[in-house]
Amino acid sequence: MADGVGLRKLVVYREELVTEAGASPVRPVQQASIAAVVQNPWAGTPPDRDLSVEVARIAPSLAKLLTYRLIEVLGGVDQIEAFGKAAIVGEEGQIEHGGALIHTPYFGNLMREFLEGESIICFADTRADAGQPLVVPLWHKTRAATRSHYQTISTRVSDAPRAREIVVVAAASTGPRPHPRIGDRTTDPAITTKSLETVLS
Repeated sequence: MADGVGLRKLVVYREELVTEAGASPVRPVQQASIAAVVQNPWAGTPPDRDLSVEVARIAPSLAKLLTYRLIEVLGGVDQIEAFGKAAIVGEEGQIEHGGALIHTPYFGNLMREFLEGESIICFADTRADAGQPLVVPLWHKTRAATRSHYQTISTRVSDAPRAREIVVVAAASTGPRPHPRIGDRTTDPAITTKSLETVLS
């Protein structure tokens, strides 16, 4: 499945929230992230280098590898309610190299389809030394405005990315934040600076 992508290792992180603030959630929620450490095919290349050939070759395999593992870890695609993606580029790469592997249809469209989502996939990307953590945002896979599913998961690979590597991450959650209760856009009052004149004055 990952032939030809320069894969060095996969790192799987999973947690299950059972209680919060002394009370148990209605149901336990699991979060997971799958990180693929791959060679950066563009490390050391100039900033005007065309990235499209390698994107078409590498990104689809990564999308399939990571999302299939997420589905396995979290108990099935029907269990997954929220998703996110991320990339961490090593010091000899450019931020655009990570973006190339997660922001194009070759990754994002496939991840969305594999996870039966409809929303744009929220994301994080950065350049960092090996072992640096990155916070990956998640939101609902079909209803992005659903505030209950606005949450994050931290990812970290202790020995990656090396200078000429990229860490590509897919992450997901089986439910909302614990005890969500701040409403939603469908129930919000109409708030403007005028309606809050007494508060803002």
